[in-house]
Amino acid sequence: MVYPVKIIAGDYPDCVKADIIIITAGSPQKQGESRLDLVHGNTAIMKNIVLQVAKHAPEAILLIVTNPVDILTYVALKVSGFPESRVIGSGTVLDSSRLRYLLSLETKIDTRNIHAYVLGEHGNTEFIAWSQAHVAGIPLEKYYQKALGKKLDKKTKNLLTRQVKEAAFEVIAKKQVSHYAIALALNRICRAILRGERSVLTISTLVTDTYGVEDVCLSLPCVIGRQGIEKRIPLHLEKKEQQEWLNSAATLKKIISKMLQQGMLP
Repeated sequence: MVYPVKIIAGDYPDCVKADIIIITAGSPQKQGESRLDLVHGNTAIMKNIVLQVAKHAPEAILLIVTNPVDILTYVALKVSGFPESRVIGSGTVLDSSRLRYLLSLETKIDTRNIHAYVLGEHGNTEFIAWSQAHVAGIPLEKYYQKALGKKLDKKTKNLLTRQVKEAAFEVIAKKQVSHYAIALALNRICRAILRGERSVLTISTLVTDTYGVEDVCLSLPCVIGRQGIEKRIPLHLEKKEQQEWLNSAATLKKIISKMLQQGMLP
């Protein structure tokens, strides 16, 4: 990042030559709502913004944050006409960070040495790719057995999954908003882009033929650098995880299908 930072209240023409444009506008998630409940109103808002942004900053990278982020990343991609590499949803970057934090408490290992990902929808159908999780190169389940002397059993997995999924609802119930954690996740994504880090982050991107899924935006590990999405990391999921991936995709594709029928998408 470049310091000091200058902040202005501007308009769309001020986006000219911007490297990254972060879109957060939309109705916030309220207590008792799912992220998918926000589709209709926030789609209209997103379309209006993206058309203006594409007009004034055609070379920028779009970073979509508004929920439901996977659907609205898809909307931004279709409306802007930008290449897939330059339309990024914040996806499950925050969810994956929360997961690593919880695992660090369990294992008493620094989060930087824990590699574990939340994949799929940023929402109710997201899932943890347990088969891909490891600590310092040791598969997580083996680490539990050899270093902690216990099994990473179904009960523990279900508890961690529930804690990750319900974290936002807990924050909203207590504070009405969940701004700060997502701001940290956005900072991480922007840093990876502006510094050309080529970091692996679970952002939401257009999926093309991954376990039979295509033409929908979901979170999967991607290499993020100066050009945006520089590479998608191939998934190697176990059978149960593949089903969870397919379920997540089907949930979002059902929404997209309705949007197409209602003329909400080009």
